[in-house]
Amino acid sequence: MAMVLAIVTLLLTGLVPTISGQLEQRRSAETKKQLDEIQQALIGFAIINGHLPCPATLASNGLENRSGGFCNGSDAANYDGYIPGATLGLSYLDGRGLVLDAWDNPIRYAVTGWNKTTSPVQADVYTTANGMATVGLSSLSPSLLVCNTATGIGTGCASGEALTADPGVPAVVFSTGKNGASGGTGTDESENLNADKFFVSHTPTATGNPNGEFDDLVIWISNQVLISKMVSAGKLP
Repeated sequence: MAMVLAIVTLLLTGLVPTISGQLEQRRSAETKKQLDEIQQALIGFAIINGHLPCPATLASNGLENRSGGFCNGSDAANYDGYIPGATLGLSYLDGRGLVLDAWDNPIRYAVTGWNKTTSPVQADVYTTANGMATVGLSSLSPSLLVCNTATGIGTGCASGEALTADPGVPAVVFSTGKNGASGGTGTDESENLNADKFFVSHTPTATGNPNGEFDDLVIWISNQVLISKMVSAGKLP
């Protein structure tokens, strides 16, 4: 009997990592699907309303944090927010109206706070009604940048490390991954949560990586795709 129990124990010990790995792969696939759905919902919102939504906060009950036609707060609030799940009519919401990924962590959302200061002057161009139309297609200049590494970020990504061309993209959506509740300590993951216009995306890395563990899942909205969709819908001239 002891021998049988020992064999069963060895078999179960070998199966646990396999099952755990499969579970994580499934959660990752589910979250990637969520991010794609959110991306489409954001574009749909822009087509209907003529602008992108503002981020939600932990206290806004899943609604975009907006007042008087503008996003509440500074550029940092634009960069350090959450998907406004209630505003977009999404599922997977928790009691605060936040969209949760497959690890039950809130999905993050950043939107450009770019202001056009030359004529025609326009504040919060991408998140204000008719802001993009007022500025005009040739002048649209979103400011969010996605880099392959946090190393060397200054006024832009390090040379050869930009994943998005200048001037940038209008919106970034990301999951903080499995370690979302306790992660963010690595250089690359910390960059995604430091409330600035720079974000990092690359394949997962373990704790032994020079920039620390990285398991964030990051997508963004291309400026060209957004403009194309809005032009086709008659929201931009």
